[in-house]
Amino acid sequence: MATNPQQPNALELPHRLVVENRSRLSLTGVTEVESFDENTAVLCTNRGTLVIHGKQLHLGMLSLDGGQITVDGTVDSLVYEDEVRGGGSFLSRLFG
Repeated sequence: MATNPQQPNALELPHRLVVENRSRLSLTGVTEVESFDENTAVLCTNRGTLVIHGKQLHLGMLSLDGGQITVDGTVDSLVYEDEVRGGGSFLSRLFG
């Protein structure tokens, strides 16, 4: 499979997470938004799946081309999931 020399490999994008006063997250290195609602966001990053739990969560900015996202709301927890774990889908592991 040929790659576009203009676009860096997902693993080459820097992954940075900044939490501001538990009310705003700024992330880079995001490759996919798996799910998002006002209480939970599941983001695929180049360093693993990140699960954000909180209240009144909203996407402030989304640029998957650049791998950048901001999330506004009250952040209660941030958890990185292991890349290879058990079996089954992510949601079955989360709620199973």
